[in-house]
Amino acid sequence: MIRREFIGTINGLFASISYGTNPLFALPLYSCGFGVNSVLFYRYFFAVLIYLFIIKFIKKISLKVSFKQAIFLLILGLLFSFSSLALFKSFKYLDSGIACTILFVYPMFTAIIMALFFKEKITLKIICSMFCALVGVFLLSFNNVSSKINPYGIMLVLSSALLYAFYMVGIKKFPFINHLKVEKLNFYTMLFGLCVYVCSSKFGTNLEVIDSAKHLFFLLMLSIFPTIISIETINIAIKLIGSTKTAILGTFEPLSAIFFGVLFFGERLGFRSVLGIILILCGISFVVIQKQKI
Repeated sequence: MIRREFIGTINGLFASISYGTNPLFALPLYSCGFGVNSVLFYRYFFAVLIYLFIIKFIKKISLKVSFKQAIFLLILGLLFSFSSLALFKSFKYLDSGIACTILFVYPMFTAIIMALFFKEKITLKIICSMFCALVGVFLLSFNNVSSKINPYGIMLVLSSALLYAFYMVGIKKFPFINHLKVEKLNFYTMLFGLCVYVCSSKFGTNLEVIDSAKHLFFLLMLSIFPTIISIETINIAIKLIGSTKTAILGTFEPLSAIFFGVLFFGERLGFRSVLGIILILCGISFVVIQKQKI
């Protein structure tokens, strides 16, 4: 049991760290003129191709699933991709800092869904960890009180958070999914998720062209680190320690984003940022020392 908790926690943290590399690889693409739809399409397109190669030629795992499994995998893929799409769309109406702050209500949504539909007990430690983590993310992201606030943008971010919470619960609770190999779960989540971006890019007719090795490099890195590695580790974590704990560990993601921002983009840390980091680490610590199975 202790080993299961440890492995699940490590995977949850790795998922957060790898997902935090999104700005490291996405921002250079945006500066080169790539739009949101193009970045998301190429990100999942290359991720599917790379992961297919790994499964078929390295791990040599069959991708055969039943019709019922395919239905639930389709739902998971759509939940995951619509969540990403809603978040990126919200950047048109909200500052990214505010949007990312609101997004981190998803651990609360996850805990509420688990409590309402699956009678999961929300312990005092879980409540404390969510509070510390959310306040910490707020301090890290909400830097300008005069930033634009748009009701439609807020609705988009809340939709993104809710969809992501349902995705995390679905992995743990969907029938026919619990005993599915993680590799199959990951592949079909990305494959069915790609369908969303195929449609949003008007079936590939509204995409920027990859015309340099630099573009290809950043797109491949975006496909590997915040996509393949993040999805694989987060799905393992959910299976081992549950949706609620994994969701709270996800608040480590802003820390990794800040680390890469300081290291590669010359960003500075102020007092509020340091205090936010401390609070997030405290929130994660509550999860790590929690002994009860979630």
